[in-house]
Amino acid sequence: MSQVVAPLPEVAHQHAVFADGLPLDCGAVVVPLTVAFRTYGTLNAERSNAVLVCHALTGDQYLAEPHPVTGKPGWWESIVGPGKPLDTDRYFLVCANVLGGCMGSTGPRSEMTDAEGRGLGRPWGTDFPQVTIRDMVRAQKRLMDHLSIPRWLAVIGGSMGGMQVLEWAATYPDAVLAAAPIACAAHHSAQNIAFHEVGRQAIHGDPDWMGGRYWEDGRIPARGLAVARMVAHITYLSEQALTRKFGRRLRGASALTFLEDVFEVESYLRHQGSTFVRRFDANSYLTITRAMDFFDLAAEHEGNLARAFAGTSTRFFLASFSSDWLFPTEESRAVVRALNAAGARVSFVEIDSDKGHDAFLLEEPEFHAALGGFLRGAAEKAGV
Repeated sequence: MSQVVAPLPEVAHQHAVFADGLPLDCGAVVVPLTVAFRTYGTLNAERSNAVLVCHALTGDQYLAEPHPVTGKPGWWESIVGPGKPLDTDRYFLVCANVLGGCMGSTGPRSEMTDAEGRGLGRPWGTDFPQVTIRDMVRAQKRLMDHLSIPRWLAVIGGSMGGMQVLEWAATYPDAVLAAAPIACAAHHSAQNIAFHEVGRQAIHGDPDWMGGRYWEDGRIPARGLAVARMVAHITYLSEQALTRKFGRRLRGASALTFLEDVFEVESYLRHQGSTFVRRFDANSYLTITRAMDFFDLAAEHEGNLARAFAGTSTRFFLASFSSDWLFPTEESRAVVRALNAAGARVSFVEIDSDKGHDAFLLEEPEFHAALGGFLRGAAEKAGV
């Protein structure tokens, strides 16, 4: 990461603008509010086949098409399309960039505004208000109303996307027929917060961080952001997956040295870091990781998670993966127990996989079949 990295390119994203802005949990109001989004499939005449897909920390709205910055396939392209679990012949999929993101929704890269929404000629940067998962969901609700969708057939997401799903079901239960929180939890563990803090400190320690005002000189804290990505990416994998993919293989070196990455796994992580800085903003990374860390659905309901879902008519599907140590199965089971205590309709499956947390993004036929079956059941219930 010693080379100069250009700031993120400007991309024209499909978006909706809400001139009245959005009040946040922290007490601030963001005016105006922009929500960037993509849609796949066709909304039916009854407007009853809409499915909201919520992205994870490093994802965005480009769910099932080439990414406009990297050119890589959409992050869930393997299960989106005609005849696939997220069947675009049957469902109208909506995926929005989260509030605080850097792919078109209002966030630290956006122009800072005053209380009346007048532009101040500079990015928000570190002055962007602290947002919560619930703020992200409120922004998505504004988009839902803008699209004149009365109720989601389903809200689906993995990891941080799963946190958004749980918040949707708790905050807007009448707006969600079915909810599928995947590989997630009702709060972040101390270990997860610790990993995030290592990443944040890496960004803060980069000489190009400039107190968060790196945009003034057209630079980015590339080295720190790359290290943050490397640390996070390790948590997305399992020991089995890393061993299978890399083991202790060397990259043609005859001896160990501290001067270059001679292990294949080192090269892989450095590649992950170097590509990440070309599509993600450091201040957005800080904002979103904090939102994940502060998320605690039980705390919002006097420490009783079941109360978050009291009286809900939403049907739930939860899935975890056996080798996921970032959001282990016990976290999903805790949510299931709370849903059972609330009298909710809930199904749960633990998928036997050695791919770690990222398994929900990869080829896992058993998971895909279970998710597709859950969606079809919800669709039949709704007459879609």
